Amino acid sequence: MTGTGADFVELDRIAVQEAVRVVNLATAADWRRDTPCTGWTLRQLVAHMTAQHVGFAAAARGAGREPEYWREPADMSDPGRVHRSAAASVLSAFAEPGVPGREFALPELGGEFPGDRAISFHFVDHVVHAWDVAATLGTEVDFPEHVLVAARAVARRVPADPARRGPGFAFAPALEVPEGSGPLEEALRLLGRSPERWPTRA
Repeated sequence: MTGTGADFVELDRIAVQEAVRVVNLATAADWRRDTPCTGWTLRQLVAHMTAQHVGFAAAARGAGREPEYWREPADMSDPGRVHRSAAASVLSAFAEPGVPGREFALPELGGEFPGDRAISFHFVDHVVHAWDVAATLGTEVDFPEHVLVAARAVARRVPADPARRGPGFAFAPALEVPEGSGPLEEALRLLGRSPERWPTRA
């Protein structure tokens, strides 16, 4: 999808704002719930999302090589507030003029990437993480169709090499995509999620 005219700054804004919306639905009783991210509670997932926002904001401003920007917050006593603040910081950083044309240092991904491509990584990650949070809470994400189509296109470009998937890597091994799957389900499965295991509660 990169290089085809997609506005990943705008797509990412929509993804991040939806992630903020669903995180804000969590109550004090929800933070210890298991999530589709194996081994992570909701508090741990939101701590990861927060660190990614801060790290990508730093990368957009030329400081992505600094490890302190990628660390999860020490104080997650109020996960929603901490996440909202980090989300605002990454949206502000990505909205600066010329950001898609900058180079982003992304240590977790092993190097530097053109800004537009780097923002596409953040975008698809937070479409999926918004779903992770919603699934944990038994609710649904609300994305426009064009956002889901863009997320599917990015997910299709993520290397499926088993040696680069699983514990310690950004995504779980890809799952088979049933014929007729919609763009969200396909993106989720390509990035290792099983939507059928997390039904929406009535």
